[in-house]
Amino acid sequence: MKNTLLAVVLLFSATIMFAQEEEKKEEPPKDGWTRAGNINFLFNQSAFNAEWLGGGTSNIAGNLSISYDFNYRKGSLTWDNKILADYGLTKIKDQEFTRKTNDRFEFNSLLGKQIKETNWYYSFFLNFRTQFAPGYEFGTDDEGNEIRTEITDLFSPAYLQLGPGMLWKKSDNLKVNIAPATARFIFVDGNFTDLTNPENLLDDNLEYFGVEANETTRFEFGAALNAYAKFDIMKNVSMENILSLYSNYLEDPQNVDLDYTANIVMTINKYLSTNLTFQAIYDDNAIGAFQVREVFGLGVNYGF
Repeated sequence: MKNTLLAVVLLFSATIMFAQEEEKKEEPPKDGWTRAGNINFLFNQSAFNAEWLGGGTSNIAGNLSISYDFNYRKGSLTWDNKILADYGLTKIKDQEFTRKTNDRFEFNSLLGKQIKETNWYYSFFLNFRTQFAPGYEFGTDDEGNEIRTEITDLFSPAYLQLGPGMLWKKSDNLKVNIAPATARFIFVDGNFTDLTNPENLLDDNLEYFGVEANETTRFEFGAALNAYAKFDIMKNVSMENILSLYSNYLEDPQNVDLDYTANIVMTINKYLSTNLTFQAIYDDNAIGAFQVREVFGLGVNYGF
């Protein structure tokens, strides 16, 4: 965990240095609202006929992503807001159930008050994360039939973080926020923690995403670091990096929660692009191991 965390931090530090060089080309920010959004549909498909001897299973997959930024600046005051929404499904031949490949809703809000004429700001941030639809664990019954068990749902879990801190901001595309006094709330559906429910999902410690039996919320207090860097690698190729770190002072502060996402977009024309997304998550309350997601495919884009 420590080595992986160090590698991610070093990679992000190098990214910030590279992005900082790119920022020298941009014009100074203007007062008022700036808004930008993008809708992207990523499609993957593989097909094999009955005579294909090389192995493989026909499948089809789609992923819809929405990103929307609405930022405000007035003199020394900045207010940055970002909405991220992703939902993806895949259907594999001969499997009864369609499976999710992605499911996320996230809202970030960051308020900053500039300290004189520097890149430093007094700040206050809010982050909210959840998902849209139930998540399942798949298996088979005694007769070999495919079955599934619901393990997550809308607002179960849901995470809310907020707190004051210090923001280093070069531009809307390059910023790091450090919040050493962050409150964190974890919300879950009571059915998953109800001891009277034989289908509850409590682990050996009688917890579900860290929420104790017969409870629906968990409170944590710790330190958070959130960083964002977006820049052009070369002509028509952009890279977006989003990093979130959190340490809970109240329990195992050495187990730092990590969420890192890298989005690389290779633009073909106004509406078509090739997209690569890599995400790594470590959350000790969810599972004591890294969760890794990678998606690559042809995307149809619409900017607004």
